[in-house]
Parts: sequence; C-alpha cells; structure tokens
Amino acid sequence: MRLFSVNAGYFKLDGGAMHGVVPKSMWNKANPSDENNMCTWAMRCLLIDHGNYRILVDTGMGTKQDEKFFSYYQPHGDDTLEKSLAKHGYTPEDITDVFLTHLHFDHCGGAIKREGDKLVPAFPNATYWSNEKHWQAATNPNEREKASFLKENILPLQEASRFHFIDASDGGEWIKDINIRIVNGHTDAMMLPQIQFNNTTILYCADLIPSVAHVSMPWVMAYDMRPIDTLKEKHQLLEQAVNENWVLFFEHDPKIECCTLQNTDRGIRVKETFTMHDLDMKYNG
Repeated sequence: MRLFSVNAGYFKLDGGAMHGVVPKSMWNKANPSDENNMCTWAMRCLLIDHGNYRILVDTGMGTKQDEKFFSYYQPHGDDTLEKSLAKHGYTPEDITDVFLTHLHFDHCGGAIKREGDKLVPAFPNATYWSNEKHWQAATNPNEREKASFLKENILPLQEASRFHFIDASDGGEWIKDINIRIVNGHTDAMMLPQIQFNNTTILYCADLIPSVAHVSMPWVMAYDMRPIDTLKEKHQLLEQAVNENWVLFFEHDPKIECCTLQNTDRGIRVKETFTMHDLDMKYNG
C-alpha cells in the first residue's frame, strides 16, 4: 500500500463558524484570520494505491463554479487536484474509486468537471462511493445545509450511473485494510476511512476533526448539525486513537497533515506532527 497527500488547494471560511463557541482570542492564535474574519483552510485529499485499487478520498471544491460562488470562499494557491495527482505520477484516468466522506461542496465539488455545456465525472474510469442515508440528506437538504449540498456536484454522478452506495448501517470493512467509521454530528452518515497501513491505523478525519486545533474537545464547528453528537463521537474516537496509537490525517488544517496523540493533564493532546510523505517513506522508502 502507498499513501499520498493530495492538495486540492486552499480556501477561506469564517473563523467563528469553523471554531464554534471557542473565543477568537484563542482560535486566532491557531489560525489567524484576515480583516474579514476569514481563515485559510486546506482541501487535503488522500490517494490510496492498494493492490488493484487507486482510491481518492474526497476531491476538494473543484473549478466549475462561477465567479460569484468563488468570491465567497476565495480559493487560492497554486495546487489543484490534477496537478497534485501528477506530482505523484497519477492522472485522473488512473483513479479506480472516489470515496466521498460526505457531499458538502468542499469535499465533492472536484468530483465533477465542466466539458462545454455538460457536467461530467472528473475521473472517467472511477466508481464513486457514498451511502444511501447521506445521499438522502444531500438530495433533500434541510434549510441549514442547503447551501453546502449543491445539485451540480451530486446529480451528474447519478445521471452518469457512476454512483454506488456502501452499506454503512454500522460501519465495518469496505475493502481489505480499509474500514469505515460512521459519524452523524457534522452531517448525516459522514464516512471516515480507517486505514490499516503496516500495522498502523490511519484515520482520515474529514470534518469530525478538521484541524489539529479541533483535537481539543470544546473546538466543535458551528457548521455541525448535532454538536453534542460531535462531542460524543470525538470523545470515543480520540480515546481509541490515543490508546491504540493511531495517526490522524487532517483534511482542512492549513499546515499540518498528520499527528499522533498523547494523554496529558489537560486531556488528549497532540504528540507528534508529520507529513503523509514522512509516514509513507518510513515503510516504502
């Protein structure tokens, strides 16, 4: 198995929304905001090259939206999904599976691209994966999430007959060495890949723990539909992660890709930080 961090670029979101009830005097030290209270976040995807599979986990927001849309989120930086794949020697045609943790625009927008007047799958040979419970939430969104679930990111996959559902009723194994954790605090039935890599468990945290700062229990996003459930899910997951020495992989942290954890007198905190390249080279170098 080989694992590659794939950066789909950076964008901005409101600092207060991303940090919930945590005061700005605290979170602004972790991720300083601009004059409009906007903080920079990564859209960090993960490529898993495993046997006959080349699996891309999440796809960033893509490039097909209009100027007005991008003005809200200010995508920036030189990285794109395709350029980042190319750095590792892959093309969109090489991807066999696209695993979408959930269907918010900054996680699935890059799954679809514009070809003339048509919207088509950006990975022409890939099967796209979600689960039925989350699909129902995304295609019949509540008023609070409607702005995050965009039909142009979702329906073209169904129309192209490329969308498949994982049986995610209670999580469990998806394919060999990759299990799925189902969490419902952020949105209905978000799926977190839990990867066995050379006797190390790596958890792709998606929006349950979007950055290193969110390891701290009170740091829960205001975007979460059920923040109390997020607290319970974080507590259970972090306890297991520290006891079993897992590696956490962060999708949105602008600087830090991975960390391990430790128990301290202030609760569970970060132990070491490193890149996915460091971890991959440890075993495959």
